[in-house]
Amino acid sequence: MSRLVSFFASLYRDGFRNMTWGKPLVWLILLKLIILFGILRIFFFKPAMSGLTEEEKSEKVGAALTQPHNTDTLNLLTH
Repeated sequence: MSRLVSFFASLYRDGFRNMTWGKPLVWLILLKLIILFGILRIFFFKPAMSGLTEEEKSEKVGAALTQPHNTDTLNLLTH
């Protein structure tokens, strides 16, 4: 298994090394990942249940699972 992983790692590394745009492409990919998972998460993806106790979290999840689904769109299709 480790030989297979090292084979693919060397293949990937050599592929980027022989490319003309290899290093800038790697930096661009890393910058994109940092922006997507770092900055956007901080400003836009706040945890929905932050500040709740464990009991409040379990009640909220239980209520969401046991509420009936909204079937208004289904009723419009059958009329």
